Amino acid sequence: MNKITRVLLHSFLTNVVLSVVKIVAGLLGASGALIADGLHSLSDTMTDVFAIAGNKLSSKPADKKHPYGHGRIEYITCIVIGLIVMAMGITIIYEAIFKPRVIPDLYTALVGLIVIIAKLVLARYILKKGQLYNSNILMASGRESFSDVISSVVVLISILVAQLAKFNEIFVYADIVAMLIVGILILRIAYTILRDNFSGLLGEQVTDEAYINDIKKIILAEKEVQNIDSLIILKYGPFYQINCEVSMAENIRLKKAHAVLDVIESKLKKFDQKICHIIIHINPCT
Repeated sequence: MNKITRVLLHSFLTNVVLSVVKIVAGLLGASGALIADGLHSLSDTMTDVFAIAGNKLSSKPADKKHPYGHGRIEYITCIVIGLIVMAMGITIIYEAIFKPRVIPDLYTALVGLIVIIAKLVLARYILKKGQLYNSNILMASGRESFSDVISSVVVLISILVAQLAKFNEIFVYADIVAMLIVGILILRIAYTILRDNFSGLLGEQVTDEAYINDIKKIILAEKEVQNIDSLIILKYGPFYQINCEVSMAENIRLKKAHAVLDVIESKLKKFDQKICHIIIHINPCT
């Protein structure tokens, strides 16, 4: 089991427990918002399953039909995650519109508070690991988990406000409003996931100036390289592909130039293990 799959498994098990706790508490305590929040966590468990499968498939080595590997499966997986999250958001909004008006039991607020703490710890853990491993799948799962923290806060507030309905009937709508807010938050996260990964699927390049400058320094460290004419670093799922044109003296021997490129490729792959594909074209410098 690789490190990314291990993180996703931790997320999956935690979300199963949280979703069951929230849905059961919501049903027993007549809190539609808590049930919606439970369904939100349930969507996390489904997306984790897709994420684990996607991570495994995207790590498959290159073959004859896929010379650059299967990294873009990660984008497809994240798009599926986005669509599932979107469907969940639409369902919650629909249920909110037609839900009967009731006052949830006060004990559900305690459940909501416990869930907020647990989910916040989980979300920060996943996002931290996503940044560490530079994994789009973990980042997508982490953002979705963090949205669950926000929605749980909204649910907690709605449960407390709904208790005031005993004094004024207008507060009975607090549970409905919370469901609508949770649904909108879920749709927002779905949009972000879909936007980012459709961009990657179409072919997105690295724009981090510091990272690009580090790559340039490695290439220009070879004295035979007189200039970098162009440099494009493409994201390929969890991997990077470098397409580069450099200028060398027009009378340099082919064998020498080839040896220089081998050194550059070796240094680049040592600098960052995500760099798996390198294409360097030589232009004559007159």
